[in-house]
Order: sequence, then C-alpha cells, then structure tokens
Amino acid sequence: MRKACWILVASVLVSTGTGCLIPMYSGDPIRRAQQLIYTSEDLRAITDEWERIWFLDQPSHMTPWRTHGGIL
Repeated sequence: MRKACWILVASVLVSTGTGCLIPMYSGDPIRRAQQLIYTSEDLRAITDEWERIWFLDQPSHMTPWRTHGGIL
C-alpha cells in the first residue's frame, strides 16, 4: 500500500509541472519580465568579461595589408 502511495505521489508531481519544483522566477508577469531581462543581460555580459580578461578587446596592431617580409 505504501509503495502504491509513493508511485501515485511521484506521478502527480511529474505530471503537474515541468522543470524544477521551486520556480526560479516570480509569478507576477511584470516582475518576471524584469527578472528575465536581468538574466539575459548577465549572460550577454559574460562574453565582454571573457574578452576583457583574456585581452581580446585590445586594438589590433597588424597592418591591414600584407607585406612581403623578405629582402627585395
């Protein structure tokens, strides 16, 4: 009987919701939109931070045209 009860509880939990049991965002649509905007801005800023850490955002000192490099 106890096993059947656990199976029933588990099936209800699985069928009623998708994702995590604890919601990550607010139920209020205005607040949820604000939270989603903040999350997307944080994810967008990761690439800028990565380029800054690895000095990929520095100006290029290479010439825009190809040079021979040898003795003419």
